Amino acid sequence: MLKFSFLTVMILCRLMAFSQLANTLAPLTIQNIDPVDFHDHLENISSVDTSKLTHQNAYALIAGGSKGIGFAIAEALAKRGYDLILVARHMDALQEAKRYLESTYNIRVDILSFDLSREETATKIAQWCTERGIPLKILCNVAGLGGEGDYLSLPLDSLRYMIHLNLESTMAMCLTLLPLLEKNEPSYILNVASMAGFAPIPSKNLYAATKAAVVSFSYSLRYQLREKHISVSCLAPGPVYTHPAIKKQTKKLMGWLGNAMAMKPAKVGEVTVRKMLRGRPVIVPGTLAKVLSWVLRIAPQRWVTYVYGKSAERSNRKAL
Repeated sequence: MLKFSFLTVMILCRLMAFSQLANTLAPLTIQNIDPVDFHDHLENISSVDTSKLTHQNAYALIAGGSKGIGFAIAEALAKRGYDLILVARHMDALQEAKRYLESTYNIRVDILSFDLSREETATKIAQWCTERGIPLKILCNVAGLGGEGDYLSLPLDSLRYMIHLNLESTMAMCLTLLPLLEKNEPSYILNVASMAGFAPIPSKNLYAATKAAVVSFSYSLRYQLREKHISVSCLAPGPVYTHPAIKKQTKKLMGWLGNAMAMKPAKVGEVTVRKMLRGRPVIVPGTLAKVLSWVLRIAPQRWVTYVYGKSAERSNRKAL
């Protein structure tokens, strides 16, 4: 028992650098928040009038689908013949994603520019889909927010923004689009969390807490919808190489372990969609990441918190 406990702690010590990478799993950083007037978004919907079109293919809606993991999930769904609705804040990224997906795959892509952290957004998106009779089969809540700062180092409004985007938007999108998913059952919900959601991380206190809440919410929602033929899955990836700088930082902080555990977005998207359609409750892409995620889940949280905290302190001292 003592040997097992020591081995567990040693593995966790190598894992703790992951706390420095939690922000790489989100497409934006806290410092890059640029709130946009919600009402202006109503004019930033895909310019083609879809209100009178007939829909031949099933639809998948990806919130946060213009870049990174969200785009990779969108492409994996496009390969399977799903028409797509991509939701994100920036219209230029949405238009670029639309052009690529429609020119590469024989599908239709609608784009909606909304700030998913806003209270009204989920209702407006559900209204848009309902009015057009969208045959929605899949909802993917991918949008999330991390950053260099976290609890105790950010102002209250920034912390609330993180909660709104990481957790509240997921809850609201699931609830408001549930009638369409029920109408088109069997259907699927995918909520994106992180390996950071499996353990308390002092240096990423609020980020890890919101991702832990997404994991818990997804488990419970899966049970609640079990008789409605709606499968709920939760994606909890490790490091994902969405940018060259992330690859460099991963190797620097985690060495061979980080490089061995990290995955490219396209691979994450393909694995995620395949397992989601098979009804997996929790999806951790990659064998090594999956093993380490189990270590995080079974180890006492007091140990994990201590080791994460000490690891962050050592990293901060080296940076000085």
